[in-house]
Amino acid sequence: MKSATFRFYAELNYFLPPERARRSFEHPFSGQPAVKDLIESLGVPHTEVDLVLINGNSVDFSRRVKEGDRISVYPVFESINIGPITKVRPEPLRRVQFVLDTHLGRLAAYLRMLGFDTLYRNDYPDEELAAVASRERRILLTRDRGLLKRSRVDHGYCVRAESPFWQLVEVLRRFDLYQSCAPFRRCLHCNGELKTVAREEVEQQLPPRVNRYFDDFRQCGECGRIFWKGSHYKRMQELIDRAVREAYREQGE
Repeated sequence: MKSATFRFYAELNYFLPPERARRSFEHPFSGQPAVKDLIESLGVPHTEVDLVLINGNSVDFSRRVKEGDRISVYPVFESINIGPITKVRPEPLRRVQFVLDTHLGRLAAYLRMLGFDTLYRNDYPDEELAAVASRERRILLTRDRGLLKRSRVDHGYCVRAESPFWQLVEVLRRFDLYQSCAPFRRCLHCNGELKTVAREEVEQQLPPRVNRYFDDFRQCGECGRIFWKGSHYKRMQELIDRAVREAYREQGE
């Protein structure tokens, strides 16, 4: 049986058992596996990895592991420029857009509330999620590590937090989305884009009280739902402000 020495850095240790986290460890293997396969056999999805060094040299996922190799595995870099070094991930997405698994419905609504193109259905099978992420170049958000190990998923992230609010904070921080928020631009129900409409265009569809006291309306171009700044608007704005504030604060810690 052959062996190689692994060391995982930063948040990748989240996927490791305590006895292997934040330290070098020996890992046995047989044959000539690709480094991607060994990394995932240790519990770390390839979508979480941005850089792999073997014996100090940058390699891609197809590199075959040899006896005695020393392998360093790094997560996505946000503040360090590693441009001169070969990264294992495809080119970054030019436009941030998401697809979420069936367990992240509230997070999907929050991301839409902040204006991000977010696909979600409560009956997405895993194979379809992977296909949509690949075909439409979407970032797959999930809490299922196995889903992120599918070969056709290039961009994905395993959400750690359990509370939907803290999931939102985590995603804002992880993908550096502070400057990209455009609240109240998308339908919370279907993800369609909202357009401003005059009251005269929609007054027949409004409750009498709303028709009487509100003037600012937006309508979804997909499902036709109408939105206005009712009592819920203040609560939603407060949630947005708090999430962005917490994300900034966590980034500085």
